[in-house]
Amino acid sequence: MRLSILATAFILAGAAPVAARTPPAPPPVQTAAPADAASPEAIVAALYQVISGDIGVARDWDRFRALFHPTARLMPSGQNAQGVGVVRSITPDEYITLAEPVLVGQGFHEREIARRSERFGHIVHVWTTYESLHSLSDARPFARGINSIQLFHDGSRWWILSVYWQGESPTEPIPPEYLPAAG
Repeated sequence: MRLSILATAFILAGAAPVAARTPPAPPPVQTAAPADAASPEAIVAALYQVISGDIGVARDWDRFRALFHPTARLMPSGQNAQGVGVVRSITPDEYITLAEPVLVGQGFHEREIARRSERFGHIVHVWTTYESLHSLSDARPFARGINSIQLFHDGSRWWILSVYWQGESPTEPIPPEYLPAAG
């Protein structure tokens, strides 16, 4: 028992200097439209809206940036050619640089087809199943998958902390519990 108390005291003593350090200042943040950051549902809807559009239609990247917390990351995942799981962590600005030519050049509409959410205090975890189309007139989506979105409420608004996603594949279909209810 005494060893456990000493070990705990040692660990806590070492942690105090770490906790006392001042983190670096976050990058400047765009101000979100109040309606976009008012609720978990609103911020997820704003995310889908801002990345969606027809061929040649510019996206509102200032609106996109304003949805994300200064420390936010986007993380596409999947499998490489060898079948090994891979993930990449990028900032919202890196996402813009990588995705804009494809989104605008090919047309891209992503829409939610099902959702599951869990909340505790200031955090919400949203599993949002999506389908992707080049045009809203497309008969079928060219892709589907699941976005795992973590949200944070700072007392005045909602922020996206992370968007971690994986596209559906023949070997990894979307589980039934993440699809719209049959009806």
